[in-house]
Amino acid sequence: MIAGMNDFDFIIGSWNVANRRLRTLFAGSEEWDHFPSTVTSQSIFDGAGNTEEIVFPTLGSRGFSLRLFDVERKEWSIHWASSTTGLLYPPVVGTFTDGRGDFYGDDTHDGRPIKAHFIWSDITSTSARWEQEFSADGGHTWESNWVMEFSRA
Repeated sequence: MIAGMNDFDFIIGSWNVANRRLRTLFAGSEEWDHFPSTVTSQSIFDGAGNTEEIVFPTLGSRGFSLRLFDVERKEWSIHWASSTTGLLYPPVVGTFTDGRGDFYGDDTHDGRPIKAHFIWSDITSTSARWEQEFSADGGHTWESNWVMEFSRA
């Protein structure tokens, strides 16, 4: 087995998630929306990939993640799609080091280019934490805008 290939094995199965999402981006806002979700993840390619569907019952929407391990580069790409837009967003790419995953990519917000950073941390067999932060200044400063606390269903 190639090192790193099974880094996302922890996510396989069903989860309940407590979400906290910043109401307004890049405005110095301190107002957060809190809402539940459920996640179901399954392995593909013998652990070198997985799919995930997330249901936001109070928002009336769903999300979908596809994670793939690049065998040559030994890094993961995470692709996200939302039922509210029907779009597949640009991937973030990265690796796990000492139990923490850091994934970076380019995106846009209100027509302006931004940097995106996904962080996976506090991973156990029954819990995990995911955080998203954006940078509007090329990665010099970051604003956390979405935190998900996973607990095994």
